[in-house]
Amino acid sequence: MGMITSRDGTQIFYKDWGRGEPIVFHHGWPLSGDDWDAQMLYFLGKGYRVIAHDRRGHGRSSQVASGHDMDHYAADVAAMAEHLDLRDAIHIGHSTGGGEATRYVARHGAGRVAKLVLIGAVPPLMVKTADNPGGLPVEVFDGFRQLLAANRAQFYLDVASGPFYGYNRDGATASQGVIRNWWRQGMMGGANAHYEGIKAFSETDFTDDLQSIDVPTLVMHGDDDQIVPIDDSARLSVKLLKNGTLKVYDGFPHGMCTTHADVINEDLLAFIEA
Repeated sequence: MGMITSRDGTQIFYKDWGRGEPIVFHHGWPLSGDDWDAQMLYFLGKGYRVIAHDRRGHGRSSQVASGHDMDHYAADVAAMAEHLDLRDAIHIGHSTGGGEATRYVARHGAGRVAKLVLIGAVPPLMVKTADNPGGLPVEVFDGFRQLLAANRAQFYLDVASGPFYGYNRDGATASQGVIRNWWRQGMMGGANAHYEGIKAFSETDFTDDLQSIDVPTLVMHGDDDQIVPIDDSARLSVKLLKNGTLKVYDGFPHGMCTTHADVINEDLLAFIEA
């Protein structure tokens, strides 16, 4: 575990375990690198070097007042990759982390990236615009901001207990440990970073980034994702990628890396080793 200093002086926390081919994990909003525990342990056991950082304002990284946008997120990853001298790395991003990984690979990944995986990821664009009529109305994200500002702790409990893991579906069995761990990670971060991060994940257009990426890319998405609708994200992203493959999971929720870690890990390994 360590800290690196980004170009604007922000301290970014990271975990770096093992040796071998590096896999870099990019976490979702408003979590931390701890959200990848199931994948970190699995791939460490398979002989890979596994790396996960906490995005600025999240987890154990600096709770800075500014820079909560995709350009800064990607630049922070670039600073970490340079510090660790990562080459031929596989980058795996979930949700907001998928946006971060996309921008990093597009803007900074030349010569350093072997493959990319996007899981339940926000690209190409979540919010509804004239050019993206299938997106979600901005009022949805305004609602997120209002709930966060009014009672962040309760909002995070509600998200984790309901749509994130599909625990609001009939017959679902909720894990209190999973819910509490999601809440723990969220509350470790800064309210300002999480508030500004909503704009970053919902209003950033990744169309040009996706079109510029030529490394093999696996796009994984559950068709019961209640957070990032599959038709407005994964299906569009794979059409923009030069070398993209879409894998859809029947009934899987947004948090499928946790709820279905055994399936996801095996599919990730197959893609990485192909």
